[in-house]
Amino acid sequence: MTQWWFNHKTGEVEEGPQSLGVDRDGPYDTREQAEHAPQIAAERARKWANEDSED
Repeated sequence: MTQWWFNHKTGEVEEGPQSLGVDRDGPYDTREQAEHAPQIAAERARKWANEDSED
């Protein structure tokens, strides 16, 4: 099964881990999911911030 990664340094999607771990986010199951990695990360950050403010 192919895994996809989003490289934050280049803004490109990678098939398999091709770059340094610090520069990429994933793995994702599909290319489309990896393409939306910045939005997914922002949504998760908002959710965690909201959870923290509730505590």
